[in-house]
Amino acid sequence: MKKKSSLFMAMLLSGSLALAGCGNQSSSASSGNGGEQNKAKTAVEIPSSGPLTINPNIADKQILDKGPYGEPAASAKMLKLTEEDIAKIKKGNYTAAIVMHYTGTDYMTAQIDALKASFNRMGIKVIAVTDAQFKAEKEVSDIETVLAKKPDVIVSVPVDPVSTADAYMKAAKAGVKLVFMDGVAKGLKPGKDYISIVSGDNYGNGVEAAEVMAKQLGGKGDVGVIFHDSDFFVTKQRTTAFEETMKKKYPDIKIVARGGIVSPNDGEKVASAMLTRNPNLNGIFAVWDVPGEGAVSAARTAGKDKLVITTTDLGTNVGLEVASGGVVKGLGAQLPFDQGIAEAILAGYALLGKEAPPYVTTPALQVTKENILDSWKLVYRTDAPDIIKNAVK
Repeated sequence: MKKKSSLFMAMLLSGSLALAGCGNQSSSASSGNGGEQNKAKTAVEIPSSGPLTINPNIADKQILDKGPYGEPAASAKMLKLTEEDIAKIKKGNYTAAIVMHYTGTDYMTAQIDALKASFNRMGIKVIAVTDAQFKAEKEVSDIETVLAKKPDVIVSVPVDPVSTADAYMKAAKAGVKLVFMDGVAKGLKPGKDYISIVSGDNYGNGVEAAEVMAKQLGGKGDVGVIFHDSDFFVTKQRTTAFEETMKKKYPDIKIVARGGIVSPNDGEKVASAMLTRNPNLNGIFAVWDVPGEGAVSAARTAGKDKLVITTTDLGTNVGLEVASGGVVKGLGAQLPFDQGIAEAILAGYALLGKEAPPYVTTPALQVTKENILDSWKLVYRTDAPDIIKNAVK
């Protein structure tokens, strides 16, 4: 275990040193991916002929999520642009901007790569990719700057649904085709102000994280929950799913502590306080992988090698913990590359005047040590990095 722990901490250190030269971007690229050689690589090639779709080999699975207005989720596997559709889009010489809440994590990189590759296939020029560094005021400024470039399409994640709403509404009134990723700005309506929202099955991923936790704890124990203390639709879904699953299905697992994060970097601080107040805690659920990494650091500092941590989103660092038998025992993963393709297809629907479902998802994927290599390939469309392959061995 000490050898594995040293490997993980060395990886975090190298990532921190790499980010130290990035100025204010450290908070937005905080997943500590351990240098470019260890970051998740995505297969950015999109087939140059045939219809544009997500990966047809993704298993059909019940979607547990519902959209922000209670709308049922449509499977991203239903979306398709034919070669004829793509030819029509190419004639329009359209442009697109990608306005992100933050970047730098494996998950965000995969979506951006997929969007760029899909738009390239569609003949749509990407004129901007912005990073709001998880600050609503910066995202509003980014939207204003992007609008000056007069894009036909904006794909974006609202940092805060309330304070960014006016900026998104301004874009909608200017005729920009808005496709949201993971959430929606307050007051905007599907089919009127925006085209659709694309997300993973976040409720389903919260359930998967709960199931892993329950199995590891043998159905009983005391756990803490690190939630996102913000009005952010998808992270609320994950936390709600985890807590409801424990309450309904595993009543002998008690949630005895809850702590909220505002920044992705708050995970270690919140987890440390949680462990100090609850020294007999058996497990922690972290709402996504970056704060989950902070929980790992807190557990190691506290000498809690038997703590069970579960989370959502398959990043390099939590993936290494899972692969090496560390404190992260498993997680619920999204399919960010395919979600990026789906977002681009929906933008194409809007440009063609085709009707689009208001809420689109990809299925939840439970990831454990037993299936991490296959899961990695499904999530990122490429083999896992050597550091994870070696950890599994």
